[in-house]
Amino acid sequence: MDELERLTPTAFRIAEKTQIVLVLDNIRSALNVGSAFRTADAFALEKNYLCGITACPPHREILKTALGSTETVAWEYFEKPADLIALLKSQGFKIVAVEQTEGSVSLEKFKVNPKENLALVFGNEVEGVGEAFLQASDSCIEIPQFGTKHSLNVAVCVGIVTWELIKKLKFQ
Repeated sequence: MDELERLTPTAFRIAEKTQIVLVLDNIRSALNVGSAFRTADAFALEKNYLCGITACPPHREILKTALGSTETVAWEYFEKPADLIALLKSQGFKIVAVEQTEGSVSLEKFKVNPKENLALVFGNEVEGVGEAFLQASDSCIEIPQFGTKHSLNVAVCVGIVTWELIKKLKFQ
């Protein structure tokens, strides 16, 4: 860890965070939830919001893939999307649904404003982002794909989208 210059959990908690939060809307697989926690830790994101049927720590499968990141990444659970949407809007977050919809913007074309706080909404593995979040979204983005399948595993999607936005915020 010293050679990698990684923060200790205590140092991570007080370190400056990237003003991005992940919203996990009705995620069925606790393994995917744990992976989202690890991604949030890797990129020092502000927080994870868990909504609906999404499992919460200390669920065994979350802990299996999170590898301790549930202890470093702040998180909060909301049963109802409307309550979380109201909170995010009141805190000035731009809500961005990651979903293939009419009018969605391809990820590489999505413009990021470093002064905006982003809430990235990732939806259910079968149904996608719920209607409440889609209606409340300021933007929808999608990952371009070139194969025969029309979607990616949600944990993979979280990693790709987060990395692309981090690149735009920190390296360009």
